[in-house]
Amino acid sequence: MEREINGKVLNIPQHVAIILDGNGRWAKKRFMPRNYGHAQGSKNVEKICRTAWNMGIKYLTVYAFSTENWKRPQSEVDTLMKLLRDYLKDCIKQTTKNNMRVRVLGDKTGLSEDIQAAIEELEIVSTKNTGLNFNIALNYGSRDEMVRAMKKMAADIEAGRLGSDAVDEKCFESYLDTAGIPDPDLMIRTSGEERLSNFLLWQLAYSEFYFTDVLWPDFDEAELLKAIEIYNDRDRRFGGVK
Repeated sequence: MEREINGKVLNIPQHVAIILDGNGRWAKKRFMPRNYGHAQGSKNVEKICRTAWNMGIKYLTVYAFSTENWKRPQSEVDTLMKLLRDYLKDCIKQTTKNNMRVRVLGDKTGLSEDIQAAIEELEIVSTKNTGLNFNIALNYGSRDEMVRAMKKMAADIEAGRLGSDAVDEKCFESYLDTAGIPDPDLMIRTSGEERLSNFLLWQLAYSEFYFTDVLWPDFDEAELLKAIEIYNDRDRRFGGVK
């Protein structure tokens, strides 16, 4: 979709995925504890959701907590879970106010029962909303996602619900956490790191990547616009055909 922003006509990506990185370093630069950085990063998510929708982005997926994040110090994990609980409660109000649909990607069974219940309520409450499709990757790892998908697919084959000859890319995608969601056009990672960290490995096969040194709490409308402008400068080709 094309949209004029600041006098420039831009092709707006339908789906943007973001690896939220740099909260701890942002706090350290300010001589504050890492947990303060996580709190500020959480607040920034809501701002970027509004900005993305106003720009014309239809799907926004953020990497909030990976399967590897459980290895962090327990005090930091506890803080992240508290922030998550608070965010989910507030998100129920915000989704109604902003007409936003929220889906959670990842292995929900690995989260506490109260968080699972909050996620279920949030997804049900927002299911008919027609604004921004906001996807939160929680307890998510792409390899884990694909293994879980293969197990579900194998169970369907064994039960006779699916024939092995019917298995193709489209079939496999229907078993992923992102079933029904278009693949990202643009993937952004903040904080200067340049790796995917087990994020949407299948879905990002043909996405454009944008890496920035900006730490997540400082990532704002101007930075998102910069990423989209660079996305527009890319020569998007598929299968070697312009």
